[in-house]
Formats: sequence, C-alpha cells, structure tokens
Amino acid sequence: MNVIIIAILYGLSGFLMKFSDDEYDEKSNKLIAVIIGIISGLIMGFLATHNTDASYIFLGILIGNLIAFKIDGAHHVASLLVFAAVSLIFGLPQLSLITLAICITSAYIDEWGNDNLAIYKKSHFLKVFFDYRFSMKIAIFILALLGFYQAVTGFSILGFEFLNFYTFLFFILFELSYEFSRIVFEKYIK
Repeated sequence: MNVIIIAILYGLSGFLMKFSDDEYDEKSNKLIAVIIGIISGLIMGFLATHNTDASYIFLGILIGNLIAFKIDGAHHVASLLVFAAVSLIFGLPQLSLITLAICITSAYIDEWGNDNLAIYKKSHFLKVFFDYRFSMKIAIFILALLGFYQAVTGFSILGFEFLNFYTFLFFILFELSYEFSRIVFEKYIK
C-alpha cells in the first residue's frame, strides 16, 4: 500500500477515534459517536488487514483497552465490532505473539494510567506521561528502532518481529491527529 495513503489513514483514524469519544462523552451525542466509531473501525480494520505493523498497533490498542475495561460506550463497541468484522472478512497477517504482547501491554499500561487520579496525584511527570499515553509511543519507537537496525545489519531474534521505522512516524501522526481532534472539539464544537 502507498505510504501516503497509509499516513492519511493513520491520521484519519486517530482524529475520528478521539472525535467519536468526545461526541459520546462530552456532548452525549450517541448516534454521531457510533457513526464516527464505525468509520474509525473500518479505517483501522482496513489498515490492519493490509499492513502488518498496523495490525500490531490497532490490535494492541483494542485488546489493551478491553483488558483495561476502557471500552465503555456504544461507540467503542461499534468500532470494535466493525474492526473485528473487517479483520475476519479480509484476514489479518500472521503476527509474532511477542511483538503483539508488547503492543497490548504498552496500550494497557497507557489506559490503566490515563485519567487515574491516584497516579496523577503522585507527580506532574506521571500525569503528562499517562495523559498523553507515552508507554505505547516508547514501545513502538523501540520496535521501530530495532526494525531499522535489523534492516541495516540483518540482526534477528527468533520469534520476534520488529516494526518498520516508518510505522513509528505513522503512529506519531495517529497520536497528533488524536490530539488535534481534542483541540478542534474543545475550541470549536463543544
């Protein structure tokens, strides 16, 4: 798949994911939130079925959120069901369980710490770290850095799959779009 299309879809999925959340949580506009969640699920499912690295990221986010009990609205359920349907219809690529476990664990840690007042009270650093979900960013960066190193040197660990370095850039675009959606919602829509 074309790198530009992948970048656009990552950005769009991050923007729509947050927009759906804000419509549901802030405006109680459940129908719009579900529709946007469905579109977000379609985009994430399309990316995951056409790009192995996207499978790691979006499965990690979805499973991490499930484990952390953060799938707490109809919009989340709709997005999850659409993602699952697209994944079943088109099929996910074969994945390394170790790499997937790292993505799931980092997403879970982010969700466990996000909006956790007990952690936020401990320090400003922890508040910022979890508010902006840095665990998964660090995990994706390390996996991408090792992927770059592997591409250059041929370095390999049995049963372990690293990510393409572009994937880290795509993930940052996803995260920036997520934050941009928050800003747009708070300034212009709320």
